[in-house]
Amino acid sequence: MNQLQSMRVFVKVADLGSFVRAAGALDLSTAVVTRHVADLEARLGTRLLNRTTRRLSLTESGTTYLERVRHILDDLEGVEQMVVARNHEPVGTLRIVAPVVFGLHSLAPVVQTYAARYPDVKPDVTLADRHVDLVEEGYDVGIMVARQMRSASIVTRRLTTGYMTVCATPAYLDQHGTPTRPEDLLTHPCLSRPAEQGGDEKVFTGPQGEVRVRPTNAIAANNTEMLRQFALLGMGVAILPSYLIGRDLASGRLVPLLTDYRLPQVEITIAYPSRLHLPAKVRTFIDHLVAHFQQTDEHARDPRARMPRRAVAGSPAYAADLPVSALPGDAARAKPHASHARIVVASSSPL
Repeated sequence: MNQLQSMRVFVKVADLGSFVRAAGALDLSTAVVTRHVADLEARLGTRLLNRTTRRLSLTESGTTYLERVRHILDDLEGVEQMVVARNHEPVGTLRIVAPVVFGLHSLAPVVQTYAARYPDVKPDVTLADRHVDLVEEGYDVGIMVARQMRSASIVTRRLTTGYMTVCATPAYLDQHGTPTRPEDLLTHPCLSRPAEQGGDEKVFTGPQGEVRVRPTNAIAANNTEMLRQFALLGMGVAILPSYLIGRDLASGRLVPLLTDYRLPQVEITIAYPSRLHLPAKVRTFIDHLVAHFQQTDEHARDPRARMPRRAVAGSPAYAADLPVSALPGDAARAKPHASHARIVVASSSPL
């Protein structure tokens, strides 16, 4: 029989001084209660109770055992209550993993508002541009861009969509002209990820269907924040995700190009180890994260759809109406350079 249950039965018998009363209190038959105590005595190799027709009394061994077992059961009950509370009340350390660039540009505000709402939860955020095994590495929640998680047991939930946007600074476009078709990228220096990270052929969908081009890469970097910095310095045309350049587009520091064409979208997803017995800290963070991105227009749809007509490259008035980026004079006037440079930073970002 179950040893833990036998211990609970013995304590109840000792407290009530009767097999019959203990059976009633535990909603068991008297025979089952008697069997639990007998099995316990057999396991220990000693008698715990003296039995007479009129009363029960503890033996010396029974008195010692009862005292120790009572402490064990009290401790166990306390642990169980603590675990139950953690599943119902957000508390404890919440381990989160996310891609570097997405985390730096989009995750901090969500974590800040969540921590303010649930002060008993301590967020522990890791930014990593690599494949992550949530279960093996002990993370509670992961954010995936282009399937970065490993493990067959993880559960995923869509968070938002990343829109890839072709862009450049107004100063660059004034100096070198504005591409209006994907094929025009062949005559402009492009800022891109290395070919093995998806920085080679681009597939556009436009009014005439699918167009495939291989832009002329002036600089390749394995981190999109680095590419954004190059773009803001007027070094060429870049293709960057909406969550990275939404503010740059809204302020006019970067101008969206080829707005009649679309690149493949990138789904950004939440992942967590299991739906079963989800701790409150995980459940509430997931709900908070989803609600944040549903309410944030910058992440809910293609930022180009919100750009005023004058801010879209190709519109005659865009250059006059938008502020020019605060670029060093030489960088703003620099001509495209024909050579190709490749730069590696600390981590390899998929977006």
